Amino acid sequence: MQTVTDAAAIRAAIRGWRAAGQNVGFVPTMGNLHAGHHSLLKLARARADRVVASVFVNPTQFGPGEDFERYPRTLAQDQAGLAEAGCDILFAPEVATMYPFGPAASVSIHVPVITDTLEGACRPGHFDGVATVVAKLFSLVQPDIAVFGQKDFQQLKVIERMVADLSLSVKVMSAPTLRDDDGLAMSSRNQYLSAQERTRAPQIYATLVQMRELFRQGHAWQALEQAAKARLERAGFVPDYVAIRRAEDLAEPGPDEREGLVALVAARLGATRLIDNLPFD
Repeated sequence: MQTVTDAAAIRAAIRGWRAAGQNVGFVPTMGNLHAGHHSLLKLARARADRVVASVFVNPTQFGPGEDFERYPRTLAQDQAGLAEAGCDILFAPEVATMYPFGPAASVSIHVPVITDTLEGACRPGHFDGVATVVAKLFSLVQPDIAVFGQKDFQQLKVIERMVADLSLSVKVMSAPTLRDDDGLAMSSRNQYLSAQERTRAPQIYATLVQMRELFRQGHAWQALEQAAKARLERAGFVPDYVAIRRAEDLAEPGPDEREGLVALVAARLGATRLIDNLPFD
């Protein structure tokens, strides 16, 4: 596996592949990779001749007081894992490569409406940073397909909306959430949990599963949101939101809407903020 850090090098490699008639899969990440990330590589590897992964901790998607400075940076470990997973090129740009005029003076992409709720409401500006960096990465890598995990469900929908609205040629694919044996969704932030918190963290997934089962039994979604929030609070979480939404656009469902829905949770456990979701279909 080759590691490149500048725009000219990644573009030259892509040109060589294109000249050979090969298509390109892409997995953008912020590093500190785990088995969930490697599953995205596996999907890209199955659908493309060549695969690029990026590792870039993007400053514009972190708000004030969030964990940008302490976000784990483990490039050597990531290189070894990506090579084993079948990655052809790791693109690990510096901030100056992605933001040549500095993050504060960068062109910014705002995806309206779908970013106004849930994570967007809790973390103002977060999805502007996500959309901007993903658009920049797409411009540099020019992939045929790009793979994102379903754990960051709203992020996936924001990127799908951006690609459709800007008529970008990349096909966005999603990969299922990978979970530990106790149900906790794999995340780089899980390592922030204390041993005691780690034993309680699977309550998020258990709550989502209970919401889905009760919904299938005919319970109203509004009541399920309230009950699930109370359950998490009793377990020691501080929820930012517990919501049932339409999977397509994250709008609130109608009172009699029973199909195409997803439950989403964001909650703090100690100093760690965890997110998860579960489709109801």
